[in-house]
Amino acid sequence: MTEVSIVIPARNEAPNIGALLDGIEAALTPVCDFEIIVVDDASDDGMADVLAARRAVSPHLRVLRHDRAGGQSAGVHSGVRAARGAIIATLDGDGQNPPEELPKLIAPLRAPGSDAVGIVAGQRVGRQDTWSKKTASKMANWLRVRLLHDGTRDTGCGLKAFRREAFLELPYFDHMHRYLPALFTRDGWVVAHVDVAHKARGGGRSHYSNLQRAAVGVADLAGVAWLMKRRKKAKPTEIAPGAGE
Repeated sequence: MTEVSIVIPARNEAPNIGALLDGIEAALTPVCDFEIIVVDDASDDGMADVLAARRAVSPHLRVLRHDRAGGQSAGVHSGVRAARGAIIATLDGDGQNPPEELPKLIAPLRAPGSDAVGIVAGQRVGRQDTWSKKTASKMANWLRVRLLHDGTRDTGCGLKAFRREAFLELPYFDHMHRYLPALFTRDGWVVAHVDVAHKARGGGRSHYSNLQRAAVGVADLAGVAWLMKRRKKAKPTEIAPGAGE
């Protein structure tokens, strides 16, 4: 029985995906029953061929393919919907999120008495990115924390683990993957945090510039702040037959 589903949204990561899959299998084989779902976001760099060859030798691997590029949140959403595990863990397809961090990431969700924990957010230590990217990320996180009060210093980290059922209750929108701690908090879940390592990109290139991230981030932040204020506050309690009569 599959306990954990690893979801990897990926576009044009042919140079990186093989080593990433190797690392995931090495990290999780001694830990739990798992599957790996790669969501190919309409790649055109030959990644589909790499994945097809890999499927022939990897019983853990499943592949979904989007008919057009939908972005990282669309990839995560498609993968979670298809997943068989009750626990989902995500990481980026570019190889910058070390797969050896996965056991540490899923541990809080598997621990006895952890039913209140909905998501474990990885927070990068020693980021291997350009100065401009790190600076832009730091500014965006500073603003987000002050508006959303989600207690997370690094929501852009692709390493996250969460309960599948809880994720599917969240409202979907593009770029939602950057706001998962706030959205889980909105629904009353406890958010746990784990410091994780970060590696330099092995091959290929980033698909988004700092300017593109900033442009969509302003609208997204306003939308999430609105959702936080409009959350459902009432909680139902079923009344047993005969009670209060």
